[in-house]
Amino acid sequence: MLPELKPLQLPQFVDERPVSPFQYVVIILCGLVMFLDGFDTQAISYMAPYIASEWNLPRQMLGPIFSSSLAGLMIGYLVLTPLSERFGHKKAIIVSTIVFSLCTLASVWADNVTELMILRFITGVGLGAAAPSAIAMTGEYSPKRFRATFVLAIYCGFSLGFIAAGLAANWFIPHYGWRSMFWIGALAPLMLVPVLIRFLPESMVFMIHRKVAAERILKIFRKIDRAVARQEKPTFIVDALEQGQGQRGALASLFTPDRVLGTVLLWLVFAINLGEFYALQSWLPSIMTGLNYPMSTVVMATTLTTVGGIAAAFITGPSMDRLGAYKTLGILYLVGFVCVALTGLAFKSPLWMLLTANFLAGCCISGGQKSLIALAAVFYPAPIRSTGVGWALGIGRIGGITGPIVVGAALGMGWSPSSVFYAMAVPMLIAGLLVLFLGRRYGSSTL
Repeated sequence: MLPELKPLQLPQFVDERPVSPFQYVVIILCGLVMFLDGFDTQAISYMAPYIASEWNLPRQMLGPIFSSSLAGLMIGYLVLTPLSERFGHKKAIIVSTIVFSLCTLASVWADNVTELMILRFITGVGLGAAAPSAIAMTGEYSPKRFRATFVLAIYCGFSLGFIAAGLAANWFIPHYGWRSMFWIGALAPLMLVPVLIRFLPESMVFMIHRKVAAERILKIFRKIDRAVARQEKPTFIVDALEQGQGQRGALASLFTPDRVLGTVLLWLVFAINLGEFYALQSWLPSIMTGLNYPMSTVVMATTLTTVGGIAAAFITGPSMDRLGAYKTLGILYLVGFVCVALTGLAFKSPLWMLLTANFLAGCCISGGQKSLIALAAVFYPAPIRSTGVGWALGIGRIGGITGPIVVGAALGMGWSPSSVFYAMAVPMLIAGLLVLFLGRRYGSSTL
C-alpha cells in the first residue's frame, strides 16, 4: 500500500523548486510555436511588394492585406482563447497550429486580393488561438522568480521567426518567387504537430480543475521533481485565490473591482504598442524599397528592429523579475519616444545612422511588446492567464489593425517617411506614462 502524503499545491510547487529539464522542454516547445507564429506574421511583409507588382496593386492596397491576418488574430484571441480554459491549452495549441499551417498552404494558390485576404484572415484566427495558450503554459510551468524572463524568452521565438522570415525572403523570393514563403510557412508547423502531441503536457491547473485522473496529474508533478513520492490517492490544491477566480469564470474575472482598471489600461497600452509594432514591421520594407534600397539592405534594416527587441529582452526580463515590471517597461517606452523620433531624422542621414536608429526603435517597440506580454502574464493568475493575455492581445489588435492602415493612408496623402515616424513617437510617450501609472496603482499588490 502506497502512503498518502500531504497535498501537492500549485503554484507553490513550481515556485519552490529548481527548473527541471521537463519544464525547459515545455518552454522550448512553446517558443517554437511562437517562432512559427512570427515567421508567418512577418513573411507577408516581404512578399507584399512582389504581390503588388505581380497583381498591379496600388501601395495603399497593401494595408488591408497586412491587416486581414491581424483581424483574424483579434478574433482568435477574443473568441477562441477562452475556449482553451474549457478544453485545455495543449489542444488549443495543436488544433490552432494545424489550422494556420493548412491556411498558409492554401495561400500558395491564391491569385487575387480577395482570396488572399480571406485566407490570411483565417490564418490569423489560428495564430490567435495558439499564442495565448503558449504564453499561459510557459507562465504556469515557470517559477514566479523567472516567470517574466521565461515569457520574454518564448516571445523572443516570435522575433526570431521575424528574422528567419527576412533571411528566407532574401534567399527564396529571388530564386523561387514569393509563393515559396507560403510553402515554408505551411510545412514547418505541420512537422511540429507530431512533436507537440508527443511531448507537450497539458496545463496542470486545467487538469486539476477538470478532475482528470489523479495518476495522470501526479506523473507531471513527478516529471518536475523526481523526489515526489508515488501515492495511492494523491490530492492536489490550487491556490485558494486562483481557485476562486477559476470558479467565477475567466472572462468575468478580468473585471473584478480590484482588477478592472488595470485590465482596461493594459488593453490601451497593448493597442498602442501593437499599432506601433505592426506599422513598423509591415511598412518599413515597403518604405525602404520605395527609397531604392536593395533587398539585402531592406532585410537588414527590418531584421535589426527585431534583433533590437531580442537584445532588449536580455535586459528587461531580469529587470522586471528583480527591479519591478512597471518601472522597467515604463522607462523603456519613454526611451522609445526618443528613439522612434530619431528614426524619422535618420531617413535623411547616412545608412549606418538609419540602421542604428532601426535597432534602437526595435529595442523599445519590439522589446516593449515582449515585456508587456510578460507583464500581463504576471498580472493575471494561472486560471485566467490565457484569457487575460488573449483578450489583451485581442483588444490590442485594434491598434495592430489600424496602425498599418493609418500609416498607409498617411503615405498615400504624401507624408514623408520622416513625418510618419515623428507622429509614431507620440504614442510611445503616452504608453510610458500609462504603465508608470499602473505601477503606482498595482505595483505593490499584483507583482
